[in-house]
Amino acid sequence: MKSNLLNYFILILFVLILGILSRKISDIPLFIGDVLYAVLIYFGLRFLLINLKTYKTFLLCLLFCFSIEILQLVQIDWLIAIRKTTLGHYILGEGFLWLDLLCYVIGALITFLIDWKFIKTQNLNSL
Repeated sequence: MKSNLLNYFILILFVLILGILSRKISDIPLFIGDVLYAVLIYFGLRFLLINLKTYKTFLLCLLFCFSIEILQLVQIDWLIAIRKTTLGHYILGEGFLWLDLLCYVIGALITFLIDWKFIKTQNLNSL
């Protein structure tokens, strides 16, 4: 199990770097960052909740991502102030977009399928 935690931690760092680079390099479409956001959340949940079934991790990932996106509709002064910080902007985003929800589904689904296939072949967990 320790090697799984290490693998997820390395994946988290890798996806985090990719996500930041996707926002810094202007040639990369913005939706890639949203897909990577869901990937990062999925791996983060797997890291924190290693014994959780993969499909439950997938559902929690979508719930988290959708909640953050819907929260962007809320315009409270203190929340706007947090969004204006670099970290707050990366985590909470700016404005609600329906396309972001689709990107989250795509990112979470791809990550779930890769994770499920890897774990299934390793016989470490089940769907």
